[in-house]
Amino acid sequence: MRRYNHVSNADLERAVIASVYETGPTYGRKFMTGYLSSIGIRAGETRVGKVLREVHQPYHNLRQQGARNLNPIPYHAEYMGHKLHMDQNEKLGMFGVTHVVAVDGYSSKIVGHTTMPVKNNLIIYEEVYRSAVTTHGIWDQVRVDHGKEFYLCLYMQEILSGYRFNTSRDPYVQSTSTRNLRVERIWPEVNNRVNYPLKSALVYLVDQEVLDMQDNTTKFCVSNILCLLSKIGLNRVVNAWNAHRIPGRGIPNNMALGGCAAKLPDNLLPKASIAAAIPCR
Repeated sequence: MRRYNHVSNADLERAVIASVYETGPTYGRKFMTGYLSSIGIRAGETRVGKVLREVHQPYHNLRQQGARNLNPIPYHAEYMGHKLHMDQNEKLGMFGVTHVVAVDGYSSKIVGHTTMPVKNNLIIYEEVYRSAVTTHGIWDQVRVDHGKEFYLCLYMQEILSGYRFNTSRDPYVQSTSTRNLRVERIWPEVNNRVNYPLKSALVYLVDQEVLDMQDNTTKFCVSNILCLLSKIGLNRVVNAWNAHRIPGRGIPNNMALGGCAAKLPDNLLPKASIAAAIPCR
């Protein structure tokens, strides 16, 4: 493995300690290496893992005891821009928080994400699908579950299907969540590092009757604050994921260089308010 020696051991230790303070104790050596890389600190996984073991031994032991999420189902995407996987996460739904991410099937790079109080077609289209396409190009195929929250994304994908690199494929596929493999792999990372720590704290407050989630004003305030906190955590997870090394494959950011084969002029992909007003064909 390539070694990076320009960061001193003392500086690396300080950076890891500060990063653990920001991200929490769940980042292992690969994810922590990716997170450090995303903030401009380059160091090898071996060195990062050694620091994690030394300065946070209890957390290291807990990570070792955790079950590994292995996916035995084979998956194939030929190139960047072949498949775009989109999915929603509602682990914090009872507190007014929903995440949506978009993942490129070839590189595993998270190319779009957002956090909102409830699932919303316009926000998902604008902040996830449109943002991903205008930045990287148009994908040959979008893969989602059967939720109605993706209808506007799928409608625009179908309208613009003639601009794709490979037009012989269906512009989109709706399947069960268990078959949306690439994006489902992301959610355990988000849950462990963002959703579960926040949820455990909020459930405790509800159990202690500090929060009354039946009160609309309380629900509104909790949702607003939690969305802001969740966005911070999700941004860190996305940056770390895109910069970490996937064994046997590579780093998502590097694999996604150049974007999709088919680029789309900005004027062909309208903003959400305009797209929603386009009459059905």
